[in-house]
Amino acid sequence: MHNRLTFDGPVILGAGLAGLTAAIEAKRALVLSPTPLATGCSSAWAQGGMAAALAADDTPALHAADTAAAGAGLCDVEAVELLTREGPDAVRALAALGAPFDTKDGDFTLSLEAAHSKARVARVGGDGAGAAIMAAVIAAVRATPAIEIRENARARRLLQDASGRVVGVLAEIDGQLVEILSPTVILATGGVGGLYAVTTTPAEVRGEGLGLAALAGAVIADPEFVQFHPTAIDIGRDPAPLATEALRGEGAILRNTDARAFMADYHPAAELAPRDIVARAIHAERAAGRGAFLDATTAVGAHFPHEFPAVFEACRAGGIDPRREMIPVTPAVHYHMGGVATDLDGRTSLPALYAAGECAATGVHGANRLASNSLLEAVVFGARAGRAAASEHHAPGQPVSLAPMPDLPADVLQILRKAMSRDAGVIRDAAGLTRLLDQIEALESAHGPCPPLIAARLIVAAALTREESRGGHFRADFPATAAPVRTFATLPPGLGSLRESGLQYAAE
Repeated sequence: MHNRLTFDGPVILGAGLAGLTAAIEAKRALVLSPTPLATGCSSAWAQGGMAAALAADDTPALHAADTAAAGAGLCDVEAVELLTREGPDAVRALAALGAPFDTKDGDFTLSLEAAHSKARVARVGGDGAGAAIMAAVIAAVRATPAIEIRENARARRLLQDASGRVVGVLAEIDGQLVEILSPTVILATGGVGGLYAVTTTPAEVRGEGLGLAALAGAVIADPEFVQFHPTAIDIGRDPAPLATEALRGEGAILRNTDARAFMADYHPAAELAPRDIVARAIHAERAAGRGAFLDATTAVGAHFPHEFPAVFEACRAGGIDPRREMIPVTPAVHYHMGGVATDLDGRTSLPALYAAGECAATGVHGANRLASNSLLEAVVFGARAGRAAASEHHAPGQPVSLAPMPDLPADVLQILRKAMSRDAGVIRDAAGLTRLLDQIEALESAHGPCPPLIAARLIVAAALTREESRGGHFRADFPATAAPVRTFATLPPGLGSLRESGLQYAAE
């Protein structure tokens, strides 16, 4: 028998920016965090900032156009318009909460990033936005008595009644299984970076929320679209530290081993080309044996410690002085555009289940996220999910199954990570994806439907089915772009092969 408790508000799985914003808007919530607050979530590691039309010469419509262009034909127009319309007020609200955005003469100091037509990225201390924003939000949460936080708490199953309605969560808290019954559950569990061998995200972020939702029968959208940040710092650390895109916005140049600037060979915008193009260019230079380095010695130089302290410290820890030396870089998994399909208020296809942040797929990012839209999406859609989930007051029913989903052994996870980077990375093809899907299904047969394996299978099966190249998904055997359609997938009954059942597509 497990311990059981009943909570009269939303239970939120995850304590990143989306989850804590949802809690603040819900006013009463129980937040389960697998790690201490401000650790183990990508939000706290974000260097870039928040993109919003805050300048006099900028508008939400221009921001929306840039977002749609980066999304390569798959953005949901309504979601993009909502994000960009509500974006400026979301940034101002965080500033009012205490987030110390960089300002000059009372106005936000705004930076230019790749694929933005205007300088619109609000920052904190150059590259410290995520940590500073999270500190302000955590302070607000801790000051709200009706928000309860349970750390060292990990979801092991979504609880459902006989109709399929989500009625709570089976959680492991300090090593003990606890049934938590609640009117609603909000998934805010982050992305899938920990499924790959080279990632910039915390190791704890490995698609578990996505896998749990899929195992409960939720519709998953666009799982094949994984964004690779072009410039992870290649110093052998796991996770890999990040050289923020703002460096290229400031004029840093990508060079190969011969110190030749190569980005103009791949795109007319050179260093400010969309992330997927820059990532493939760096991948190609490295594969050809020419290497890839970010040269900020002239663009930033002596100002590094003050303007980009996080990057400076990461480089110094790896024995590199970026004031005088080029920084070795490599593409690394950074963000997942896909996730649990939601509406604009975070509702999923399962009654009483909501999702927000990176684990959700609102359609706002399409096939490729525009730089610095992720923290903005977490705040805007996290708030909407929190309000909507708090408005449901029905009493939870009785769960029909209380068995935890199996855990993936640590050594098997490392096997999976290497295989995912090998065959579902920056460049993919049918042979590699088929081999990888066979390997994942063999691991499932041996270890059961572990949520990370389920998340990996969804990514790979959708990548195999999408026989085109678009945004973050590039097929060497299908380099052309086809008609703009989104992927919507559910696990087949009995966890049969997705290759046999096929994936659903819907035209946008």
